[in-house]
Amino acid sequence: MSQQDIALETIPVGTLGIIALESSKALGQKVNDYIVQWRRERENEHKDNIAFAGYQRDSYLIEASCPRFGTGEAKGIIRESVRGDDLYLIVDVCNYSLTYTVCGHQNHMSPDDHFQDLKRVIAALGGKARRITVIMPFLYESRQHKRSSRESLDCAIALQELVSMGVEGIITFDAHDPRVQNAIPLKSFETVQPIYQFIKALLNNVPDLTVDADHMMIISPDEGGMNRAVYFANVLGLDMGMFYKRRDYTRIVNGRNPIVAHEFLGSDVEGKDVVIIDDMISSGDSMIDVATELKRRKAGRIFMCSTFGLFTNGLERFDKAYEEGLIYRVLTTNLIYQPEELLSKPYYINVDMSKYIALLIEALNHDASISEYLSPTKRIQRFLNQYYNKKNG
Repeated sequence: MSQQDIALETIPVGTLGIIALESSKALGQKVNDYIVQWRRERENEHKDNIAFAGYQRDSYLIEASCPRFGTGEAKGIIRESVRGDDLYLIVDVCNYSLTYTVCGHQNHMSPDDHFQDLKRVIAALGGKARRITVIMPFLYESRQHKRSSRESLDCAIALQELVSMGVEGIITFDAHDPRVQNAIPLKSFETVQPIYQFIKALLNNVPDLTVDADHMMIISPDEGGMNRAVYFANVLGLDMGMFYKRRDYTRIVNGRNPIVAHEFLGSDVEGKDVVIIDDMISSGDSMIDVATELKRRKAGRIFMCSTFGLFTNGLERFDKAYEEGLIYRVLTTNLIYQPEELLSKPYYINVDMSKYIALLIEALNHDASISEYLSPTKRIQRFLNQYYNKKNG
């Protein structure tokens, strides 16, 4: 049984509908194309049953928009009926490429703007949908997830707002701190790790890799990403190491305590290919610093894997690091906006997550288990067996 056929063991919760907000149009279209193809290829003996009404369609995308007034205010509009639908709303709060006009001045959309548009679209649904699930790959305000002294708890407040508006489930990827789900303990909150997709992209795009403990190593750039690195290393049978950041807690620069030094804990990296795995590349300073420390320890090729490539300070530092031989490849996903400049870089590998999201939606629409997708150990082992057989054959 193929993965996209597993869901057929149960009746759909409701007619499937996908609302890809403007920030996620390209990703939403890819997800829709997968589901359309799978349902068209299936031979489902129940498709004429009333419970499967509207099951096979040319598109599951529902048109929605958030037009703005001259003042910059906006409204959400749904352009077709959604009564009784099982809806999945996809939003990328990091898409800074979109703009709007405020009294003649052009503004780039911030995460706050995208989150407001999401709420506008939910409000426009008017409670007519059977179930609403929000797919927000980069969790809004996830970096402001805990309180230190007198600070706001933005992520927790945002989650509670969505739940109060009728959202039944939230799917995010590589949440900065999964414990933020404690803010909504009675609702479904899933944080997904794209380790399987990273392994596939790495092995498919770099054919001369030798995946064993003598030639390869996994590195966590800080103590916060230990669990991610431990899992990555275990499924590949590799050693891992970790850097921890010594910070100056007497100062705050750009909203954070500046890093004084990176200290390394782990075995010898000399001559080994090294994979640095983290949840996001923001400015890139930490990743470049870690790569520099690894090269100082005579590491071989350095691969950077990050779920979210924000590159808030541009790509110049990465260009320079690549030219100097400091880094070999950079892998990030298409879960957030990717500028054409990034996609054209010779060192960049795009990790496509659209099929994975389509599988999650397909399973959830049938009220089927998604545990295999959340814990992909078996899928990783299947892929590795196929990879080794092909390489050795």
